[in-house]
Amino acid sequence: MNIPAHHAPPLWQLLQACAQAVQSVRAGRSLTAQLEAVPAALRPGTQALSFQALRQLGRATALRAQLAKKPPPAAADALLCTVLALAWDEASAPYPVHTLVNQAVEAARRQRQTQGQAPFINACLRRFLREQEALVALTQEQVTARWNHPAWWVERLQADHPDHWMDLLTQAQTPAPMILRVNRRITSVAEVQAELAVLGVSSTPVGASGLQLHKALPVQQLPGFMQGHVSVQDAAAQVAAPLLMQGLDPLQPWRVLDACAAPGGKTGHLLEMSPNAQVLALDVDAHRCQRIHQNLERLKVSAQVRAADAAQPALWWDGQLFDAILLDAPCTASGIVRRHPDVRWLRRPEDSAQLAKTQSQLLKVLWPLLKPGGRLLYCTCSLFKAEGDAVVDSFLQRNTDALICPSPRHLVPGVTPVGLPVGDNALGEHDGFYYALLEKRQAAA
Repeated sequence: MNIPAHHAPPLWQLLQACAQAVQSVRAGRSLTAQLEAVPAALRPGTQALSFQALRQLGRATALRAQLAKKPPPAAADALLCTVLALAWDEASAPYPVHTLVNQAVEAARRQRQTQGQAPFINACLRRFLREQEALVALTQEQVTARWNHPAWWVERLQADHPDHWMDLLTQAQTPAPMILRVNRRITSVAEVQAELAVLGVSSTPVGASGLQLHKALPVQQLPGFMQGHVSVQDAAAQVAAPLLMQGLDPLQPWRVLDACAAPGGKTGHLLEMSPNAQVLALDVDAHRCQRIHQNLERLKVSAQVRAADAAQPALWWDGQLFDAILLDAPCTASGIVRRHPDVRWLRRPEDSAQLAKTQSQLLKVLWPLLKPGGRLLYCTCSLFKAEGDAVVDSFLQRNTDALICPSPRHLVPGVTPVGLPVGDNALGEHDGFYYALLEKRQAAA
């Protein structure tokens, strides 16, 4: 976890914080928000353990059910499952398994919510140590334990991606690489790659402007980060701006709407490519709009940023049509579960259908704001077809003035993409995404 030994907090304290994070996710709260509340000294270790615990929570919950048919109170169950998640596979355990067990009992004794359950936790974990191989074997055929995703999630991937679902679930269990977007108006991919090599970090070019690092660095250590030379952005997300702006004169003052813009990564990329564009960046959350401002300020570009609901143009639109619209629609985030392992446990089976209604409504209200001949890029970071092809195909059926342009559609990790605006450059270990580029037909003469 890269914590110097003399500064490292005791393991029992990290296990307490990690268990609180697991309990929070089980209660429907995001891991990101929970980690922000963790004291700074505990945060790096808590994040590392929490990511691993959430990636193995399906197996851990199944093991706990073998050890105790009736779950203990929420705090004790979270601590017990956290340790089982970290310990069940000795090859990937972050500490020796006996150490994890001993420190878990210490964590239980030192916390008011779990003190009374400390003997129970101790008994369960000691039995786990004695019968580990047999207990793991008993859980192997359970879908949620085998794949560490809810059963409905596994079934949906099987239906939507029958040739790749196992690879997608396997990849979701591994940490995502750090990928940079190089600001090619200031520097080049080769120059940044050389600067990283000086720091002892090797990298591989991906896409048109990206570098996949073989070892992650804190952003403050990235060469040129504070000067706007590079940004941290997944290679699949880097497709948006080139796809929307391909073929357009980069020096023209195009009117562009970024409808769901926070945290501003794609907004910044649009302005790197077309610095004279008049970009209106919206986000419904005023706090998240501050993130957009910070990103644009670092990149030394500017846009009009407004806290507004893109679905209600009457509250923010000035009546002038846009040349281009980027709609990065709210979605289940099923394509970025590798980076956000809590997402799989936060989502519910009905979420895709509900979000698809929101996505369709956004397309419906934003389409009239586009000039004839203009383009709208619809994208989500979801692998579920209900939030991709189903939404776009339905929209095309209802809008005869909409033409689908060459687009990647579902960008599935591990599958060679088509329809990219960047030639045949590979995207590396990218996230799951969906892209459909729509053009508004010119009115007949």
